[in-house]
Amino acid sequence: MMSVGQQARARRPQQRSGAARTTFLAVVILCLVNASIAGAQSIPCDVEAPPSVQLGELFHDVQMKEIFHDSKTFTDLKYDETADAILAEYRAHKDDPGFDLKAFVQRHFSMPAEGQTVHLAERGQSIDNYIATLWNVLTRQTGELSGHSSLLPLPHPYVVPGGRFSELYYWDSYFTMLGLEADGRHDLVRDMIEDFAFEIDCYGHVPTGNRSYYLSRSQPPFFSLMVDVVARREGDASYVKYLPQLKAEYDYWMDGSDALAPNQGHRRVVQLADGTLLNRYWDDRPEPRDESYREDVETGSKRRADPAGVYRSLRAGAESGWDFSSRWFADGRHLDTIRTDFLAPVDLNCLMVHLERTIAKAYRIKGDADQASRFAAAADRRAAAIRRLMWDRRSRMFVDHLWQGSKSALPVTAAGLFPLFLEVAEPHQAAMVAETVRRRLLMAGGVATTLTVSREQWDYPNGWAPLQWVAVVGLRNYGKRQLAAAIASRWNCENLAGYRASGTLFEKYDVVDEKHGGGGEYELQIGFGWTNGVLRALRSMYPDLTSAAPPSCEALSATPRKP
Repeated sequence: MMSVGQQARARRPQQRSGAARTTFLAVVILCLVNASIAGAQSIPCDVEAPPSVQLGELFHDVQMKEIFHDSKTFTDLKYDETADAILAEYRAHKDDPGFDLKAFVQRHFSMPAEGQTVHLAERGQSIDNYIATLWNVLTRQTGELSGHSSLLPLPHPYVVPGGRFSELYYWDSYFTMLGLEADGRHDLVRDMIEDFAFEIDCYGHVPTGNRSYYLSRSQPPFFSLMVDVVARREGDASYVKYLPQLKAEYDYWMDGSDALAPNQGHRRVVQLADGTLLNRYWDDRPEPRDESYREDVETGSKRRADPAGVYRSLRAGAESGWDFSSRWFADGRHLDTIRTDFLAPVDLNCLMVHLERTIAKAYRIKGDADQASRFAAAADRRAAAIRRLMWDRRSRMFVDHLWQGSKSALPVTAAGLFPLFLEVAEPHQAAMVAETVRRRLLMAGGVATTLTVSREQWDYPNGWAPLQWVAVVGLRNYGKRQLAAAIASRWNCENLAGYRASGTLFEKYDVVDEKHGGGGEYELQIGFGWTNGVLRALRSMYPDLTSAAPPSCEALSATPRKP
């Protein structure tokens, strides 16, 4: 039997116009084959097709007629009848006089509870105690599922972000784990990494979340950093334990690299003219996302000549976690000019360096010197390419690399801190990045995501918890402790102010004005997994932040806000 990695390499994208069912069939076949790999696991690996494929025109009509305000709502509903039976009844009656689509959906699907489930702080409850109570509130268990839904079962409990995000998300979970460790919840950290290992064994990769409609894409590859978290508690044997999954993840991201020609891309890997291999974000399905179907159709309609290209780039942008940002736009302003697959992102490639280094470390511990040397050399080559191709002398910042299309200046974003976070930058580059952050990205409430004002949520003036952590750790790695502490302090004050005003924590914040963030294709979410995790970890790293009223917050309240 082929290994998971060999199966992943054997997969090739279907060349088709729009047959979503054909593409997903390949995924289902892979999952069924991998079911035998799971062996002793009691959770099956087989999956149903995503709702857009199973429910066909019913799915399209429900989404386009906006039966639910949030497109994700319908994709997550449960139902007991088979999809074929529901679809057949819909086709038989949809043209009847007085047919009520909303009533039809209510008869055949379980309706969601009204509004978000909000767990507010008790009067006088400290923010640290509140976060500690939220871990259990946000914990889910999906070992046994009845009926039909898009949710994929997992063998162990896991922490969800909150709000509309009621499943296990990939890169979110690393930042959640940081807070769990700070609160002594290593049990949940172990459960979650075992869930991710299970997904890699089943599907050949970690999907965006444990939903059928997320299986065609992943998210920023943080599994190797999760192994670091576990190894710090359990020792270096953890690297050998998870080596099969580390290698399988690498095979997924590098699929097709051995057959590329110069200036060619295949799935998530590209080869430049000089033979350099870099990675990009990708999705095999050039169709609207299930969870944002109506929004994607409307965006694609603005590019009538190439809606499939828009859909693929939207999906690739969703895989990046930055959904969405002017960072991906050809004109820097409009979503319909998105070109995610034309870019080799600096953050993704730094994460790939870490993955290569981690695999090398695992092989060294195992005693396989040849494989250790192979992956260490790959990491060195990629790190050198990042320093050469993604360093912008003019802005004094690391930026993405536009590997395809007309060359143009690329924007300064907080993603440029990843070479510091994962120790890829040269010291002189890190010093200049620190100065750029101080002059341009540092706001009263923390680090801004970009410097571009748009309607997108991964743009100015929003700040996000994972980027604050990346900035703080990255700057500390290169001795810029004063700036790192300033970012931690400002973000702490931003979160405290919101908590005191609302009794909860948000997924994003406006770091220019003291309030929650905005923008994007869905309403602001509360909870919130990675916000909780990063804040708790920062307050553990900087104990002075845990005082009831840090003096720094009073000083910042008088700080002039940048325009």
